[in-house]
Amino acid sequence: MRTRVYAAYDDGLRVVDPETGAVDERLADRAVECLLIAPGAERSDGARPAAARARVFAGTFDAGLFRSVDGGETFDRVAAETLGPGGSGPDAVTAVAASPHDPSVVWIGTEPSRVYRSTDGGETVEPVGGLTAVPSASEWSFPPRPDTHHVRWIEPCPADPERWFVGVEAGALVVTPDGGETWVDRPEGSRRDNHALATHPDAPDRVYAAAGDGFAESRDRGQTWRAVDAGLAHGYVWGIAVDPGDPETVLVSAASGAGAAHRRGEAYLYRRTPGVDSASGPRFERLDDRGIPTGEGTYRAVLASGRESGEIWALHDEGLYRTGDAGDSFERVSATLPGRAARALAVGSD
Repeated sequence: MRTRVYAAYDDGLRVVDPETGAVDERLADRAVECLLIAPGAERSDGARPAAARARVFAGTFDAGLFRSVDGGETFDRVAAETLGPGGSGPDAVTAVAASPHDPSVVWIGTEPSRVYRSTDGGETVEPVGGLTAVPSASEWSFPPRPDTHHVRWIEPCPADPERWFVGVEAGALVVTPDGGETWVDRPEGSRRDNHALATHPDAPDRVYAAAGDGFAESRDRGQTWRAVDAGLAHGYVWGIAVDPGDPETVLVSAASGAGAAHRRGEAYLYRRTPGVDSASGPRFERLDDRGIPTGEGTYRAVLASGRESGEIWALHDEGLYRTGDAGDSFERVSATLPGRAARALAVGSD
């Protein structure tokens, strides 16, 4: 199968063939904010017909949700009667996730902070209530637009189809254990300014959070959290990706603060690994001089896990990079991409 990399920018989506470096532009002039790759149906012989290639979802800040059913070749707007102009919902789709238990179940987050659910692969959506009724909701505020806030990330639980984790920027991590019937507000130890969440199918009780107020992890499906900062010299954490072959190994992008990450340009990559023994606990190491530019002159990277053990992709203003050894070394993909920070990154295959 061929790998395809999808890069979201504020002026459209780029579809990259990493083998050839070819770049195709989709959704031109749309502010693409979030991405999701969901599998298409397979035939009984394991082949994937053209009509059932990977589904690609792209949430835009200005026109709702778009979906491709042919691996990113073409896109159509979906759920238009609910999301975006002419509907009862907001224009800005800021998060999208699919259930690993049933990929036709898709959750969508918006600005202002609302959550919607689709059970037919994105054709139609319905609101999921209760999110903004939690006690902390009155405190939520996104600093660049302090009169509003948004759902920055949605992550499903690998072991429980009813359990979902929702990161609000900025204000709270909120967890539903029952598909949105009830919500747990700000579990003990959770972060406030959540940018990205991650899980791993081989460690179904584990959840990782990359946030403006640090890095945290849960080992009980989000009920309680602990901050992990040993070795992490930059506490504003943005991107996150877990090694497909090892749930203990996590890469993050980080900076000293929002100004360094987004405006001044001074960001770094770190790798979280287990401690040398059970008493020391997990810690981070900075990934300098590994083949990918970091530090002064680079903006925060977005990260995505690949398919193979050790495979992680990183994208920032200096280009698209791949590591096959969980960060020990990176190679640049020979693709011409915008020289500015991307909003999201996703990896799929045909």
